[in-house]
Amino acid sequence: MEHPIMFDETDPLLARVRGIALALPEADEKVSHGRPAFFTQKVFVYFGGSQRIDGEWFAHDAAIMVQPDPDDGPALRQDPRFWVPGYLGPSGWLGLDLDGGTDWQEIAELIESSYRVTAPRRLVRALDAR
Repeated sequence: MEHPIMFDETDPLLARVRGIALALPEADEKVSHGRPAFFTQKVFVYFGGSQRIDGEWFAHDAAIMVQPDPDDGPALRQDPRFWVPGYLGPSGWLGLDLDGGTDWQEIAELIESSYRVTAPRRLVRALDAR
């Protein structure tokens, strides 16, 4: 069964995330589980996600989900802006909602950090060589 599309292709927040993600070496985009996913060999950022609280699912349609650097993960989990996404949370992923007050420098850093955790070493070296 195919997942329904759960995003608007013209969303300006998606455009900003897409610009950051696709600027990284050999990054590409696909739709996974109805949401944009940016990847090399593995996904490093999803646009949108969901969270399960007390057995109920809550959509975060304007959000990113990233795999933080293991050194940064504990501090980010203490930040109340971050939430643990359903399915990916047990693997260390975190979600962060986006809005008009989003700090895009922080978003770029989170996306790059997730890229570094998931991308092959040769691509991380290519990023460092820039």
